[in-house]
Amino acid sequence: MTKYPLVPREGVYEKYWHFVGERQRIFDKRVRGEAPPWTDDPIFTHYKFCNVFRSADRESQYMIRDICYGGAQAKDLAFEIVAFRTFSRGDVWDKIKTMLGHAPNLNDLDDGSFENALTTLKESGQKLYTGSFILCANEAYGRKGKHLNHVEMFRAMFLDGDLYERVIEADTFGEVYEKLHSYPLMGDFMSYQTAIDLNYSELIDFSENDFTKAGPGALRGIDKVFADSNGWTPEEVIMWMVDHQEEELDRLGIEFGGLFGRPLHAIDAQNVFCETDKYCRQAVPELASNRTRIKTKFAAKTQPIRYFFPPKWGLTIDQPEVSAPSAEEALTLF
Repeated sequence: MTKYPLVPREGVYEKYWHFVGERQRIFDKRVRGEAPPWTDDPIFTHYKFCNVFRSADRESQYMIRDICYGGAQAKDLAFEIVAFRTFSRGDVWDKIKTMLGHAPNLNDLDDGSFENALTTLKESGQKLYTGSFILCANEAYGRKGKHLNHVEMFRAMFLDGDLYERVIEADTFGEVYEKLHSYPLMGDFMSYQTAIDLNYSELIDFSENDFTKAGPGALRGIDKVFADSNGWTPEEVIMWMVDHQEEELDRLGIEFGGLFGRPLHAIDAQNVFCETDKYCRQAVPELASNRTRIKTKFAAKTQPIRYFFPPKWGLTIDQPEVSAPSAEEALTLF
């Protein structure tokens, strides 16, 4: 019998592992091209949740496939990774590439072309930023407008500063985080997310278990999953879940093959705490927090993903050619 150094909240702790197993089964079925419905869990059927594995989400797939392994030169690549994660919208990036005639690079940042493209899109009514992250939105760089201050941050990082050199010379993954975190507008969570993206590429190569940082959603999830953390930091809690995933899933009888054989890493366990917080808003509504509902209903995307992961992970992906679900198929989800 597992002796827990933390105090699980009975009936909620198990939901964390239920999320891991059931959400991954949904992913696996969709990858295999199976028709919906993919689950009989009504919460998963009606509401949108991120994947168990952060790297499998749509914008992370864009990051890995189109940016990290898109052929950019090293210093341009570092800029593009940091800049894309700030906005986290593949549709915006595609429009910028069309306007510039290529993926944005440091020359475009230097001569104002990148800024002009962003401003043109904003003035046309295009939403520049994802709603998935809460970003620092102050005028730290002295300009009027969120995107203009971010442009100045990129200039401070890559034109006036030496962020690229400091990142590739870092001795630890935590040091990469600290280098990013040293800039105004780079908060705790965004610095961590961006460090993960840089680590997808060939620029750096650390274990994702070397460092983690709990975001606001993960903190809410930890408070729901555990009645008492016994003084452990959120990061220690996350790593406990990573280290004990196999025995806990086995104990609860939950089948879980990972991401094509890849087990949960710290970024994924952190992500699942955030998603468990969301799941519990429906499953255990009496566990109050400052978030009381799940904002986004599930709707099948019309554009299927051809999955691609960092080659250095050594994953073998078995994915048949599949088409997007028809409108009739998508309606069977509700």
